[in-house]
Amino acid sequence: METIVIRDSATDSFARISPRFGFNCFEFEAVVGDRTISVIDAAPEFPNTGERPSGHGIPLLFPYPNRIRGGRFTWDGKDYHLPPSLVAYNKDNAIHGFCLDRPWRVVDSSEDSVTGEFQLSKDAPDRLALWPADFLIRVEYVLYDAALQCIVLIENPSEEPLPWGFGTHPYFRLPLRDSRIRENSGVREPDGRILTNSATTQCLLEVPAAEQWELVDCLPTGIRRPVSEEKDFRDGEYYGLSHLDDVLTGLPDDMDRHASVIYDEGAGLQVTQWFDAAFREVVVYTPPNRNAVCIEPYTCVTDAINLQQRGIDAGLQVLEPGGEVQLSIDIEAGEILV
Repeated sequence: METIVIRDSATDSFARISPRFGFNCFEFEAVVGDRTISVIDAAPEFPNTGERPSGHGIPLLFPYPNRIRGGRFTWDGKDYHLPPSLVAYNKDNAIHGFCLDRPWRVVDSSEDSVTGEFQLSKDAPDRLALWPADFLIRVEYVLYDAALQCIVLIENPSEEPLPWGFGTHPYFRLPLRDSRIRENSGVREPDGRILTNSATTQCLLEVPAAEQWELVDCLPTGIRRPVSEEKDFRDGEYYGLSHLDDVLTGLPDDMDRHASVIYDEGAGLQVTQWFDAAFREVVVYTPPNRNAVCIEPYTCVTDAINLQQRGIDAGLQVLEPGGEVQLSIDIEAGEILV
């Protein structure tokens, strides 16, 4: 299945989506004034090979984001074992769900939007026995101005309750300079003005999380603590000060939407990711040897299906037969607001 391109005619911003590999939006070029910003990072060969589908673009994580300990859980008295043969497996743990490596069906498209659909029983029937219920997830990408909106609809078409968690794993490219300009270089206009002198180390990350989950080998113990000083992004923290792979929580509970922000001070640009209050955890991850950062909104914590049954509020949701729920995430590029 070929790559689909959607475009905003007013700004000429565009995005590329691969229905073949998890309906992954692997490229988003946002036009801000006279500058074109490459917002999302992916290897050039990804749309052709789909290699390592969790490592490029915006992987869609469902029916569980991040890890399930040992790939094992018990639900309604039945034991489940997610085998290491799954593409999404990390060491001894299942990771990132069933949808990111399989083809999705395109059910609607226009110049500035495209909608894809994935139903477990239809699109990965070999995995149906691995989860307590069938599910259908529908995702619509919409471009408007210099923003990309992702609208997610989750349905339970089965006769059994559906335990679920959803997340995205966007790789934001750093720095946020005009894509025509190399890192640590400026472009001089005829009047002598320097357009930018952007660098990865000048990028500031902001996430409104007051707590973090205690992790051992990337798996939560069930304990939440106030964020440590080096993991406190509420007032911003510069990229590259430490390696990050942390599950943050404790977002403000009096807001309908939350925002994470990347500021590139050298370029005078920012990328804001807006997400519904249903997303209660945010993973911040710095992939090694790469000028990128992942700021990942999740509706539940890692290994939620096991933690919840220990009496820990891990954010696991249960959708009754015939039920549905809608979520949304917007990624918007613009000039830094003073």
